[in-house]
Amino acid sequence: MKFLYGKQDWKTFERGEENCYLMTNGLGGFSSLTVTGSCSRNDHAVLMACVHSPNHRYNMIHRLEEVLRVGDREVHISSQDNGENNGREEGWLYQTGFSYGDYPQWTYLVDGVEVVRTIALAQGSNTVGISYEIRNFSGKDVKLDVYPHLQFVPKGTLLDKGQEFVVEGNKISAGGQSLFVSTDGTFRELPLRFHDSLFYAYDICDGRPETGCTAVNHVVSLEVPAQRGTLPLGKTLQMVYGMCGTGAEPDREPELPSMEEIISGVEAYRNGLRKQAGFPDGTAAVLAAGANQFVSHRESTGKKTILAGFPFFEDWGRDTMIAVSGCCLATRQYGTAKSILQTFMTYCQKGLMPNLFPEGSNAARYNTVDAALLFLIAVYEYYGKTKDADFVKSAYGTMAEIVEWYEKGTDFGIKMDEDGLIMAGSGYDQVTWMDVRVGDILPTPRHGKPVEINAYWYNALRIMEEFAPFGIGDGKDYGRMAEHVKESFGAKFWNEGAGCLKDVLSGTAADNQIRCNQIWAVSLPFSVLSPERERQVVEVVFRELYTPYGLRTLSPQDKEFHAFYGGKQLERDLAYHQGTVWVFPLGGYYLAYLKVNGYSEEAKAYVRRQLEVMDAALREGCIGQMPEIYDGGNPVSSKGCFAQAWSVGELLRVYDALR
Repeated sequence: MKFLYGKQDWKTFERGEENCYLMTNGLGGFSSLTVTGSCSRNDHAVLMACVHSPNHRYNMIHRLEEVLRVGDREVHISSQDNGENNGREEGWLYQTGFSYGDYPQWTYLVDGVEVVRTIALAQGSNTVGISYEIRNFSGKDVKLDVYPHLQFVPKGTLLDKGQEFVVEGNKISAGGQSLFVSTDGTFRELPLRFHDSLFYAYDICDGRPETGCTAVNHVVSLEVPAQRGTLPLGKTLQMVYGMCGTGAEPDREPELPSMEEIISGVEAYRNGLRKQAGFPDGTAAVLAAGANQFVSHRESTGKKTILAGFPFFEDWGRDTMIAVSGCCLATRQYGTAKSILQTFMTYCQKGLMPNLFPEGSNAARYNTVDAALLFLIAVYEYYGKTKDADFVKSAYGTMAEIVEWYEKGTDFGIKMDEDGLIMAGSGYDQVTWMDVRVGDILPTPRHGKPVEINAYWYNALRIMEEFAPFGIGDGKDYGRMAEHVKESFGAKFWNEGAGCLKDVLSGTAADNQIRCNQIWAVSLPFSVLSPERERQVVEVVFRELYTPYGLRTLSPQDKEFHAFYGGKQLERDLAYHQGTVWVFPLGGYYLAYLKVNGYSEEAKAYVRRQLEVMDAALREGCIGQMPEIYDGGNPVSSKGCFAQAWSVGELLRVYDALR
């Protein structure tokens, strides 16, 4: 599926900055600009390279300034807001089209001159290709000057105007990094100049720094002479910028491919992903290719991992364990799923999976109660798809260790209580996915016994009971524990008055808040509730929390409900799990709906009809992707990360169930 946009999609400069594309390289690097080619965020880039996979990223080429000369007339075909006192580059006025399939293309028309810009990011390397096809119908001489705006700074930081940039032949060096260029145009070094007035509309609305700085030290040009009496043929300018592989010497020159090689490689790779996934639904096929954009190499293990979201997040244990089933198993990327699970097995400690991996001098962080339990569920689902008994045997020891530590107690207050239920969290430790802490404020503490954690725990015990033949023993002890958990769960979590599940057992008013976490007690493989109670949960969740783009994190009837997400960090954090719509629980809702309706053809038809709205969602925000969140009141614009792994993965699990 190719997404097509026209001038009506950028009626104003602001409208043109609403949507962006994303390309990733499988190393943690990416390329992302708006549909008008501007940077509306500090984290936008033509080339965001990764020098140590997957999280050590450098914003190398931030944007492109392009000046087209037609005879004596000179205009920018690039677009960029340079702040109130420095004006804008108004290329969007000349832009006639934008498309995104496997890579983005922009079309411009100025006085009879058509320019098509294409950007493509090579898979598996920090290499970006940029091309301009120019067709000159003007009857005048034409020249295109392209000024790459450079930063050479770690992702998320600001360029210091004292930074030196050195050009040596085809190598540009600054900030300890080197970038090499290959072009068939005219390359000319320029005196270094800094631009410190870039305005980021989509950072200021989130309370982030609103301005940025870039450096320009060269220009690449192409001239297209006037032609008369004959139909002018297109003339093309190509520019390829690349770095050495991650973890290698920054000054080592890479073997740069041609633009044609980059494009053919990207097309072949993504076509292969869609073919292997085998979804008959076109929307699911788009998501299948999009899911792979989160998969990255991790140098510390030599295996795969999943980045939680772009442009902000790293590879987190909880997010990965939720996303892997949809992003890898539903798309039939079984080898990738296995590699990811092996990555996390390597770092299991005291029964916990890392929430954040060790990076440099920073130790791994294990502040998550759900990642380890979700690991067991992911292994179970992997086995269900592959029947790979050898892998289960290799993972069984880790799985048994997790259950043992949860039973006897481990860090962060995680321990099985006498009733068989898992308690977790204390003090300022936030260990469920609703993990916001603002100083000494915990908007959603959930200390005690969270509902989804105990549903995971019950499933983990049933999985160990079933997997007992892969280890030692007959699994009866796990079965007895599971029965105890099921009895306690039904007796203590059921809220008779509301006809649904309590969110947490803590002895506070928060226990009876109606939240989306209860849906996983229904959608998981092993049922901890009776069929009638499962149906009631699905009905309450639909009535109180459902939107077509996700589930609200809190009922709008609750006095703590926040309808809007935005503003400074404190304002955002106070709303983050207090009503804000999250996309990923929608997967659990649809799977639960199918389950309580016996996976009937009528139920499947209903879910397919509900999912039709995703075609519109894929056009908004980051094209071909699903975001992290929407507003809780009126969920119309994507917010947070513009591309979120578990959002995509959980929807793919639904499409997989509908095959």
